[in-house]
Amino acid sequence: MAKKGDFVMVYDVVLPPSERAPQAPEDTRACPLEMRVRGFLTEDSEIGQQATIETLTGRVVTGKLVEVAPTYSHSFGKHVPEIFVIGKQLRSMLFGGGK
Repeated sequence: MAKKGDFVMVYDVVLPPSERAPQAPEDTRACPLEMRVRGFLTEDSEIGQQATIETLTGRVVTGKLVEVAPTYSHSFGKHVPEIFVIGKQLRSMLFGGGK
């Protein structure tokens, strides 16, 4: 159970595939336009139930409650050692390196 005031994420389908713009690419039209928004619950709710939130900017949004205390899970990928060499080579070329 998520309590009023908890920071959460809600989900909703804004447009089903049948309502997507005809000029959009075919692979885009085949998918629903989805919305995920984070904000603070305006009343107690449970995961999977409709919930209303207020965002940090004051918008009021309704959707299916999908996560309590959401975190960011993206990254810039794994370490690439070659990138370190590029910086060193570039400094050398710009400031006294190769002729």
